[in-house]
Amino acid sequence: MGHQHIVSGKWLIPVLLAFIGFAVLGSPQSVASDKDAEIRDTILRQIEAFANNDEEQAWAHASEGIKRRFGSSQVFVDMVREAYPAVHNATAIEFTQRVPHGAFEIQVVRLQGPEGKRWDAYYRMVLTEGVWKVAGV
Repeated sequence: MGHQHIVSGKWLIPVLLAFIGFAVLGSPQSVASDKDAEIRDTILRQIEAFANNDEEQAWAHASEGIKRRFGSSQVFVDMVREAYPAVHNATAIEFTQRVPHGAFEIQVVRLQGPEGKRWDAYYRMVLTEGVWKVAGV
């Protein structure tokens, strides 16, 4: 929980890809650290998909509950674009703490939106068939 990662500006996508690569290729870690890495990886991949306007990839990281609620990737991404500009167009990302809640985990992420405003986003993460999914922000 004590690790913080800050990513900003034009280096966002290359740093995200490097982080994902290190998370996959890194040395063995404790179960908690693995969980942290897997949750962060899911969130980063979804944010990267938003940045690349890849609706299907962003949708792929959403939980079944989100998919039932919005029905399609188009509706989902349109909602995120309108309601969560800091998520859709993040210019800086900092992971703070992860809080276990039994059946789900909350990952706190400090985001900077396209107009420079900072937001604390509380990602609700669920484990589905061994894969972490975003169940809400």
